[in-house]
Amino acid sequence: MLFAALLLAGCTDKAPTEAAVQPRDAVVTTVRAQSLPLAVELPGRLEAYRRAEVRARVSGIVTARTYDEGQEVRQGAVLFRIDPAPLRAARDAAAGALAQAQAALLAAADKRTRYETLVETDAVSRREHLQAVAEEQQTRAAVQSARAELARAELQLGYTTVTAPIQGRARRALVTEGALVGQDQATPLTSVEQIDPIYVNFSQPAADVEALGRAVQTGRASRLAREDVEVTLLRADGTPYPHKGKLLFADLAVDPATDTVAMRAVFPNPGHDLLPGAYVRIGLRHAVERSAILVPRDTVLRTADRAIVKVVGDDGKIRDVAVETRDMRGRDWQVTHGLQGGERVVTHNPAQFEEGAAVKAVEPAAASAAAPSAPKS
Repeated sequence: MLFAALLLAGCTDKAPTEAAVQPRDAVVTTVRAQSLPLAVELPGRLEAYRRAEVRARVSGIVTARTYDEGQEVRQGAVLFRIDPAPLRAARDAAAGALAQAQAALLAAADKRTRYETLVETDAVSRREHLQAVAEEQQTRAAVQSARAELARAELQLGYTTVTAPIQGRARRALVTEGALVGQDQATPLTSVEQIDPIYVNFSQPAADVEALGRAVQTGRASRLAREDVEVTLLRADGTPYPHKGKLLFADLAVDPATDTVAMRAVFPNPGHDLLPGAYVRIGLRHAVERSAILVPRDTVLRTADRAIVKVVGDDGKIRDVAVETRDMRGRDWQVTHGLQGGERVVTHNPAQFEEGAAVKAVEPAAASAAAPSAPKS
């Protein structure tokens, strides 16, 4: 009985020892270098595609406003009317002056014709003939001046009907009926804005532009052609705008006041949902990184001074690898330093594995296959 008890005690001591030396399973994923679009998110302001200020081009009293504020107007639509009576009188006076000059021209032309015949027979002197020719030229010039004055008067009279210079949305009226407007001050009446399509002005930090330039030079990244650049928009409340935009230009100089590079994109705005002056967020994808490393978010462990991932080496032991991350891509971190591709990174509860611990690396597919199926009820 004593021998049996000792034998049983030996067996119970040996079982935990054998279990302790068995390496634990570590669920890993092998990271691969991949091509990844470089995306940035930048603040921007909306701006009307075209904006025209409507101003008075003649002096007079405003007699009517013929549009509703905020109304969509066609190019050439009447917006205001200015009292035409004074300018109509000026037009009629110019027409009379033209008729008078034309009558004088007829008399001068007749005199010059008669003197051409008489000078041949010495009935008039050559000096009188030259004076007749000069008088005709002077009256002809007077006719031209009178005709130009009439055209100017008709143009001024036409300016009493104020029309929209472009198609768009007419904004708030700045004057009311009965207001005296002046040509000298070019009194503003309203403005018309075209907001379909609509501009978005934004800026990218100069340091980011320079970093991208270096990445392109070293071959780590490549720029997309302008027609392939993807521009998206988020409204101020964070909701995505359904239409894609088009990058129009990126400035070739850095603004010294803000140390940024100005850019502009254009978006379709068929429903007029976007309004000029509004704050938005712009998503810009204008380059591709050729060898990007992504790791799941939960694999990165952070301490006070560094970030690490747990990597299973070729010897089956855990190594702590310090990494640097840049941006979140969905649920993954983009790693800029520390990993080269091909490493087996622990993805499931990495904090429970100490550096140097022996483990058995299991890929997620293998782990799923090894998991027991649920019992059927």
